[in-house]
This record gives sequence, C-alpha cells and structure tokens, in this order.
Amino acid sequence: MARLAAPRLIALSLAGMAWFGGGAGAVGLPSTPAKPVTDSFFGQPVADPYRWLEDWSDPVVKRWSADENAYSRVYLDAVPQRAAIKARLESLIAATPSRYSGVRAAGGHLFARYIDPRLQQPQVVMIDDGMTTAPSRALDVKVIIDPNRIDSRGLTAVDWFVPSPDGRLVAASLSTGGSENGSVHVFDTATGTEVGEVIPRVQYPTGGGDLAWSADGKGFWYTRYPGEERPEADRHFYMQVYWHPLGGDSRNDSYVLGRDFPRIAEVELDNREGTGPLVISVANGDGGEFEHFLLPQAAGPTGTPAPVTRFADKAVAVAPGPDGALYLISRLNAPAGRLLRLAPGDTNLVHAKVLVPEGKAALLSDRGSHSLAVTDSRVYLRRIEGGPITVAMVAPATGQPLGPLPLPPVSANHELVPLAGNRVLYDMTTYLKAPAYAIYDERRQSMDETKLSAAGGLDFSDAEVVRDAATSADGTSVPVTIIIPKGARKGGKAPALLTGYGGFGVSLTPGQLTAEQRLWLDAGGIYAIANLRGGAEFGEAWHDAGRLTNKQHVFDDFAAVARLLVQRGYTDADHLALIGGSNGGLLMGATLTQHPDLARAVVGNVGIYDMVRTELDPNGAFNITEYGTVKDSAQFQALYAYSPYHHVTDGVRYPAVLLATGENDGRVNPMHSRKMVARLQAANPTGLPILLRTTANAGHGHGSSLAERVALSTDIYGFLFDQLAMTLPPPSAK
Repeated sequence: MARLAAPRLIALSLAGMAWFGGGAGAVGLPSTPAKPVTDSFFGQPVADPYRWLEDWSDPVVKRWSADENAYSRVYLDAVPQRAAIKARLESLIAATPSRYSGVRAAGGHLFARYIDPRLQQPQVVMIDDGMTTAPSRALDVKVIIDPNRIDSRGLTAVDWFVPSPDGRLVAASLSTGGSENGSVHVFDTATGTEVGEVIPRVQYPTGGGDLAWSADGKGFWYTRYPGEERPEADRHFYMQVYWHPLGGDSRNDSYVLGRDFPRIAEVELDNREGTGPLVISVANGDGGEFEHFLLPQAAGPTGTPAPVTRFADKAVAVAPGPDGALYLISRLNAPAGRLLRLAPGDTNLVHAKVLVPEGKAALLSDRGSHSLAVTDSRVYLRRIEGGPITVAMVAPATGQPLGPLPLPPVSANHELVPLAGNRVLYDMTTYLKAPAYAIYDERRQSMDETKLSAAGGLDFSDAEVVRDAATSADGTSVPVTIIIPKGARKGGKAPALLTGYGGFGVSLTPGQLTAEQRLWLDAGGIYAIANLRGGAEFGEAWHDAGRLTNKQHVFDDFAAVARLLVQRGYTDADHLALIGGSNGGLLMGATLTQHPDLARAVVGNVGIYDMVRTELDPNGAFNITEYGTVKDSAQFQALYAYSPYHHVTDGVRYPAVLLATGENDGRVNPMHSRKMVARLQAANPTGLPILLRTTANAGHGHGSSLAERVALSTDIYGFLFDQLAMTLPPPSAK
C-alpha cells in the first residue's frame, strides 16, 4: 500500500537500536528483552514474551516505563506544531461553555455537576428550581462541593453525589489521582461545610458504588466493600448494602442485603423521590444481567428487601410510580424491550401487565441514568434506533401513547427529572450545538428551555452531520455518523478520524463535539463515529451480536466503516486515523493487527490488548460476562483468535501507534499497554513510531484534571497532525 512520506520525525535504526532525533539529543528505544512464558489452554500453547512487564511493583518495570515515556517525549515534544496545538486547545477549551450535568431534584432545589472549563475539576452546585424558566432572572447557584478548593493540585474528584430529599445535605464519593477509590463525605448545603465522619470502602472502579437517602434524611443506605474480614484479593468484590444513621459510627452500621450477591455484583440504589420504596438493582458484572429488590418504607431502614426480579427475568430497569405501581423494562422474549406494570403492592412478576409491547426502536436502560421517569400522568420511555434517541410518553395505567417529548432531530436525551407541578426537566444533546435543558409542562403540553442550557461557546455552524451505513463482513448494515465541513468536496484525501466502541451495551449517541474535534475540523479534518455491534443502538440483540464468542463482529463492523469512508471519497488509507479508549482501545488493537494497512495512525487510550489474561486484572472478573473466560473452550478460542497482543506479527509494517495509559487505572490494568507496545516495537523496530504514554496521577480518565486533559490531547493531536501531515491554520482562518 502506498503511504505518505515519513513524517518530519523519523524512526531511525543503527545496529538494531532505534531512536528519534531531537534537539536535546537522542533517546534510544528502551531495551525490552523477551522472557517467554508459555501457557496451555485446551491443548493450545499460548506464548507470552513480555509477562514480566505485568509486575508494577518491580523497579525494573517502572524504570522501563519511565524510559518509554522519555523515548515518546522526544517525538511528541518535537512535533513542529505542538505549541500551536496546545495553545489552540487551551483557547478552545476556555471557550467551551460552562454546563450542568447529572441533575437531581430535592427539597425544591436542583443539584448538579457544574463543569467550568477554567477549573481543574467539576463542582457540585445547588440551583433554585423556581428560577429555571424565568427569562428575566438569573439562576441562583450555590457551590456545595468544590474539589478545586479541597485540593489545589486538581487531583481530587467527585465520583458521584446524592442530595438528601429535603435538600439540606449532599453525600458524595471523593477519590484522588483518577483512582476512583472513593469514600463518602457529607456536606451541609447551608454552609458548604463537611459534616459527620468519612465512610470508606464505598466506591471502587471495579463495581462502582452508590448511596440513597431515607425519606426523612436521617440516614442513608450505601454500598460497602469488604475490609479485613476477607483476603486482599477479594476487597474490590462482594459489594453489600449497609444502613448508616447520621451521627452514628460507621463501624456499627447495619447490614441490609448482599451476602448472596455474586462476587462481581455491581449495586445501584435509588430512592430518588424520597417517598417510595428503596430500589436495589444488582448487575451480574458488566454483561447486562440484572436483578432487583424493593425495601418499602414501612419495613424500616434495616428491613429485609423483597426480591422483584431475578437475572433470568431479563428485567433491566425498575421504577416505582406515584400510584404505587411498579414499572419495568423487560427484555424477556423481547430483546428490544417492552414496558411492564405491576399493580400496587404486587411484586410477583407473573402478574405484570404489558403496557408497551416490543417495537422497532429499542427501549434504553442505561445504567446510572434515568431509564424510566414516572409521573402522575405519564411514563417517559427513552428509545434508540441506530444512535439518535427519542422519548415517548405513555399513560401509566393503559400504555396509551401520548406523543413524543419535544427533541431536536438527530439528538439524544440522557436525563429525565420529575419536578413538582406536573413538570419534567430533561436534557437535549446534538452534535453541533451546546447541551440544553428544557422543562416539559404536562398540563400545558408544552416545553420551555431553561437557563440551565449552555450558552455561547464553540461554533460548529460551519459543519454538517451526514448519516450513512456500511456493510459488514456478514452483510449487517452498520450506521456511521460523519461530521464534515459544509460544502466540502470529496477529494479522497481529507484527513479523517474514525472512532468506535462496540461493547457492554454502550451506545454512541449524539452529543456536542468537543474542543478536540473543533481543532480537527479547523485543520480540514473529517470526524466519524461508528455505531458498532456490542453497543445497544438497536437493543439487546445488537449487544449480543458483539459480545462473548461474537466479538469479532465488532472488528468487522469497524473495518467496514473505515473502508466506507474511502469508498465514499472522503479520505484514503494514508489520511485515515483511528482512535478509541478502554473497550474501544481493544478495538484499536484488534483493528491494527487484523488490518495493518487500513489506516496511517492509531491511538489507543487505556485499552485492553491481552485478552487471554484480562480476566486476571482487578476489574477483569467483572468483564467475563461481556468478553468470556479462558476457562470455557469456545470462549477461549474466540478470545485468543482476536487477542491483539497475540497477533502482532514480526516484519509487518504497522501504522504509527500511540498507546496511552494511567498508573492508577483500576478498570484496565496498564500492563496491557506496556506489553502491547513492547510487542509492536519488537515486531517492527524500524517502521513508523510505536509510542507509550503513561501518566502518574491518572487512571481510566474519570477524575482527570483539566491540566491532564490538555496534556493528553496535545500529545494525541500532535501525533495525529504529524502523521497525517496536517496543518493547523491561524485562528482567524476558520
């Protein structure tokens, strides 16, 4: 395949040693000896030449990582446009409008995460609900939790927060250094001061964590991980639910539920309205299986929760209604989902009435979001078909359609918050406009945008959204969204950046493009988002088609979309770059090893690359329901067949590769990036650059500071601009 001329920074070779030339002298490619270890699975020998790089406690491994960072820095720091890229990113991020997210209602107020682009970390704020639609009055906003004041280094983050029903207190999980190892702190909303003791072992990156207040605000239920009663290897597993009365000693907190949960249980608690029962949702790892329990108020805070659904029932969301009924999204014999209703006081799923049967568009049940909102007169159902999201309204008792919630075309909704006065607050996100919040008045059947909407900010009016579809290897149609400059002609050589995810039922839905994408478009680039199998863009069947032994479909889908961009005349292989993170990093690894000629450059962030050993990671067991296990013959064969680390081939000319990771990543072990880079460098020592970037005070991306975002994005886009020979025009040339 024809390739561009080598970039301005060239990998050289002398006596088997490669280095990058730089103004400060030469830094050699670190010595990485192969120390082969061979395992056997069902008679199949599996070689692992760089297992020694897994041991982060080994000073030799840490020194090797530091040497790789130094080696990468010579290239990244010498990119000719680096300073201009960094300055433009800082300017664009500063111009990004401040915005709210994760809104909750309590005590006549709204509580939200406030993201100010000038600050290292988002704050938690309280907003006067009564001002949200008054056009002539500003919002009354009060900062309750400010991590930037708690930690001037910008390393402390709020993992999540929950206000008490009366709005007097806010409980939040705080963690440091991107670790997601969180403890619960309680803050007084009147003073902003912290009150009570800190409760540890509530949140880890393995199973997450959660909390729900009692209706009277005198205590809360929370998730607790084991302490010294279990061996060290178990302490990020076996979540249980405990009750904590305010003012009590957490060592004396009462057990409520969880001794029979799976080892990889992930627990969510919801008493959002403060008046209904506590809903306990339990996920069996990350594969999309749930069971649900209810604890009525009459049972008391330490009563025994009643089971409502089991994993086999395939109920993925449960919401109590104001009428006392239970509303459920079920995928049993309905992979796109259907809405069920249980009469007040009835928890026997056999008696459930089908309110909304399965349809063409799938019912969404995103974890950690408002899957269902139920008011006196409406049930709000989020539907997805290929990426964009709509919201249907139906009558609670009959399921009668009441029309769609007003949303822009090709948009998405992620939050539905019932308010007093028969109103519902909801968000609207599109690719080209800043996020907006509106209030729907059920009595007037009308919508008013609120002052929570982001104002001004980045201008994408010079871009347009194109929806297309590629045909995968097995004939499946795979949607793709392509963002292009208005009036752009298809010359076949525009720099294009393609991303995807394809796993865990995560759907890539419309949301405003970022400063990084504005930078890309300013340089004449095209940005594309692939909706791959493994997500939930078409329901659970779409997810199932891209997990376990079907995972290869994801990589086939992505390759088909990449080829579509070339076939449609947008770009060619020499001007195409690929980028993905986490499970999307696995996608990058599989794509570059299966199709090394597909693109010029690949960026993988916090990715998974050794699929044979991933289940041994701290978070690996939670992923077995998504990826499978090497203990099962068929699943092992599938894992080994696409494992990127095991399919790097000596002598193949791979694209330029940048793999980034964080030392504190508790979701994906950084050893994956270390081993993958070592194998790629050994296979292709004199080809295009293979770089590893490891950050000390960062993890999987959650809780990263503004400074780290700028630093990482500067490195990524400097790398891509250099490899694709892109030129950043001056700001006035937009």
